[in-house]
Amino acid sequence: MSLDLATLEAMRRQHPAWRLLAAESAPLVASFLHRVFIVPNVRVMNQSDLVEALEDTLFALREQRGADAFPKGALEYLNDWAANERGWLRKFYPPGSDEPRFDLTPATEKAIAWLASLAERSFVGTESRLLTLFELLRQMNEGSEADPQLRVRELQRRRDEIDAEIARVLQGDMPLMNDTALKERFQQFTALARELLADFREVEHNFRGLDRRVRERIARWEGAKGELLQDIMGERDAIAESDQGRSFRAFWDFLMSQARQDELTQLLARVLQLEPVAALAPDARLKRVHHDWLEAGEHAQRTVALLSQQLRRFLDDQAYLENRRIMDILRGIEAGALVVREAPPAGDFMTIADTAASIELPMERPLHAAAPKAALASVPVEPGAEDLDAAALFAQFVIDKAALAQHVRQALQQRTQVTLSELLDSRPLTQGLAELVAYLQLAGERAAAVVDEDVEETVTWRSGDGRWKQARLPRVIFSR
Repeated sequence: MSLDLATLEAMRRQHPAWRLLAAESAPLVASFLHRVFIVPNVRVMNQSDLVEALEDTLFALREQRGADAFPKGALEYLNDWAANERGWLRKFYPPGSDEPRFDLTPATEKAIAWLASLAERSFVGTESRLLTLFELLRQMNEGSEADPQLRVRELQRRRDEIDAEIARVLQGDMPLMNDTALKERFQQFTALARELLADFREVEHNFRGLDRRVRERIARWEGAKGELLQDIMGERDAIAESDQGRSFRAFWDFLMSQARQDELTQLLARVLQLEPVAALAPDARLKRVHHDWLEAGEHAQRTVALLSQQLRRFLDDQAYLENRRIMDILRGIEAGALVVREAPPAGDFMTIADTAASIELPMERPLHAAAPKAALASVPVEPGAEDLDAAALFAQFVIDKAALAQHVRQALQQRTQVTLSELLDSRPLTQGLAELVAYLQLAGERAAAVVDEDVEETVTWRSGDGRWKQARLPRVIFSR
């Protein structure tokens, strides 16, 4: 990729990883997602579990930094992180479940990995990486050599080297790696193991992108059904035969071998017991890193199988013939949705009536109660002689809630949140207690408003007769 000015400016606007690193809440997002998803290698988490974990984190932070730190709720934060304009989490509904689930996006994992790479390392090894480069070049040369005589000569040379090494070992000459070489290779193994886990999430993301493009093509297709099926199946075969598909299949076949798994288990157990490696205090999960690879690979395989199954149902001939009119309507909806995908309509565009049934049991109904009969006393009406001031009847006033709401919105255009006392500092109360009650009513109607019962504020105003009055109430915070 060319890192020219235009490309970097576009990435800064659109790439979720760059947006995460530039966000004000990046420390909270990166630390929480790293602890919940990456460290335990969790691929998918239910919304209830993730909300509970984030609530615990926010509670601990508010205890340390004050009640005003991170004023939103956990679910509101998660939905904000999963929104299209951020893309740090993927929120989806699995088949057969009405509870949403969350997963990291590949861009978020890349950003967190880059942050982890910024930490200063006490030891930077280069020998093992140089040897790895030489080994890769040797494998490419041998794997691409078509002359059988050259390949036989290379194998004979390697055989002679192995025979000479065997002879030296039998004579007692056994060169051992020093502590530095062991530490260097173990650090490289740890980094590659973590990168491999991150690659699985990107493989899943690529397959979902392919499935989305195929569905878009189906929604816009106007030709014959057979041509559509041939086109889609050809693309599926192309994915299976692509570099990414072949590499993933080769990795899966290699790791699914029971002999390979046993060998990895034995090698990991022996290496972690070496004194230079134990001195590095390695993560205990490295003992079962190959099981984490299997789990991540199985999740990727299930994702691909689920996408294929959904696509087969989507293209079912019988359903297509029996519901042709419904399919045409749905196709029009999908085509319209794809048009407005990049610029979705603002505000609420659809309302749904209450879906819950109204149940009223017979015994919950109140019994009939006869209305009491009022006894009227026949007292003659006498004319009054009082002289009252009727000006109070015409001195009524009405609080303009729309103007107060406009004042709140203007204040939130420059800031993400503002307290009621700050609003009254910029625009004092002119109608006394009634106007203050109107502000509180606006706070009760806004979903983003928060009332902090732990902090008390004092509000003052001048009454009509010139006297100062004050009221004490909990802190009210208006948010966007």
